[in-house]
Amino acid sequence: MDPFPIPAPAFDGRSRDVGAGAAFEWLRLGWGIFLANPGVWIAATVILIVGFFALSIVWFAGPLLACLLTPVVVAGLLAMCRNASVSGTIELQHLAAGFRAGTTPLIFLGLIFMVAMLAINLVVFVLFSGSLAGGMMMAGPTGLGVLLGGSLLAMLLSSLLLVPLAMAMWFAPALVFFNNMPPVDACKASLNACLKNILPFLILGLVIFVLAFFAALPVGLGFLVLVPVLSGTLYASYQDVFLAH
Repeated sequence: MDPFPIPAPAFDGRSRDVGAGAAFEWLRLGWGIFLANPGVWIAATVILIVGFFALSIVWFAGPLLACLLTPVVVAGLLAMCRNASVSGTIELQHLAAGFRAGTTPLIFLGLIFMVAMLAINLVVFVLFSGSLAGGMMMAGPTGLGVLLGGSLLAMLLSSLLLVPLAMAMWFAPALVFFNNMPPVDACKASLNACLKNILPFLILGLVIFVLAFFAALPVGLGFLVLVPVLSGTLYASYQDVFLAH
């Protein structure tokens, strides 16, 4: 006999198709979540920027630790989004939600991210180093051509590898934090959802690229708004693709 109460079935990660215009709706909802309490959002973003900047100046170990903690931090941002969406209020303490619940699987997800980034950087380093060595051995225009060709190939391959990694990591923190999915399964479900909705995510990626460009212009101050808006966009897309069945 099954024990009572019968436990709820585990979340299977099923996602749905959405239209291309969903990308703009996600951004609109992300903007609305930011407007719910812009002061707290900006304060939280300042804390994150200062924290990650402090990690970045620690040679070698700092960037690795940043990769490990990224899903934990994203979970905190998503917790803020959920509270803003449900109750309309948020507090800075919600930013630490990933350190209070689900920390171990989130850090394991960060480990996956870290290993993937190291592998991509290694491939780029090998290609660039090989082209640099070849260019130095071949003097004149031929050597310059080898160097430029190898550098362009390294940049192209890096971009091609970063896209599926970004897809696998986009929804993964939300699936791990909210739905208790194992990290590897969460990455698979996230990649599958993004591939299933490739058009809206292509549009979203292009819009984010443009917004990031303009956010960087005023000495990077635009990111104080863009980071909260993108957090809300991520939460809205997760709700739309995974929960709105």
